[in-house]
Amino acid sequence: MDDVMEILDEMKVKAQDNPQLRRELLDTMKEKAPYDMFCEICRKCGCELWPMDLVEAGEEMYAEIKRSTNGGGENSPMLEGQDDLYRMFLDEIR
Repeated sequence: MDDVMEILDEMKVKAQDNPQLRRELLDTMKEKAPYDMFCEICRKCGCELWPMDLVEAGEEMYAEIKRSTNGGGENSPMLEGQDDLYRMFLDEIR
């Protein structure tokens, strides 16, 4: 998960410095396979990221958060998007 978070941080800096890249990343939401296109753009920018890496890192991060509350026994339902690093990333660069 750390590698994915580092990649997303690096891509965030690149997107802030390059408005065209920022727009391309935001436009991936319109694609039929948004994760695939997002990761393809990341790889073109030199950041090795694959859709499954993104999904797994989000799920792992969410699981760690859930385990850290109430002694790890919380069973509350997941709110939509809490494990979606892709959407959280896009929200941050808007």
